[in-house]
Amino acid sequence: MTKVLGFWVSFGLLASSGRVVTFDRAAVGHPPAGWTVAMTHTGAAPRWEVREDTSAPLPPYVLLQFSADHHSDRCPLAIFDGVSPRDCDVSVRIKPVSGLQDQSGGLVWRYRDPNNYYLARADAVSHNVAIYRVHDGERLPIATAVPHDIEQNAWNILKVSVRGSRFQVYVNHRRVLQAEDYTFRTAGKVGLWTVADSVTSFDDFRVYPK
Repeated sequence: MTKVLGFWVSFGLLASSGRVVTFDRAAVGHPPAGWTVAMTHTGAAPRWEVREDTSAPLPPYVLLQFSADHHSDRCPLAIFDGVSPRDCDVSVRIKPVSGLQDQSGGLVWRYRDPNNYYLARADAVSHNVAIYRVHDGERLPIATAVPHDIEQNAWNILKVSVRGSRFQVYVNHRRVLQAEDYTFRTAGKVGLWTVADSVTSFDDFRVYPK
């Protein structure tokens, strides 16, 4: 671990008041250290690996979920073990790579277990963004999906601002959606999400507890 300009930097993670994970010092071909792989519902096992990607916003490496099982309710998860905030700003750069059924990726917050968490999802097939509550494994919309041009093989910034029961979702720094829900009120972990046969890349994961 090295101190640079007042920040602690280790394995692609920069720590001050928050955490920034770039994956650039993680072991290629493996899930990154400090993350837990999980899944909502059954199907082929998730496959999260650090891979080289010349298009990466912060090159050279990204985190890729590349298991392309077609079960529609199968949701691979990569959960960050570093913090468990109640309120936070959490963001990631996301690139939908492929998928016949789905081309989605998302952010998870107030994660309790693979069947209980909140989710903001961006979909390049239906070209929309939505907020869900996953409760006892059932994914329920808590905000109507709004149209947004999420392009395949293009990077977008997905961000969620969490304050108590109020959630706001931003795409490329523009707020596109907000909602309220009281189901999960206590602190929980944050992380990444895909669904069905989505092959999706992630980079520049940031979480700032509030």
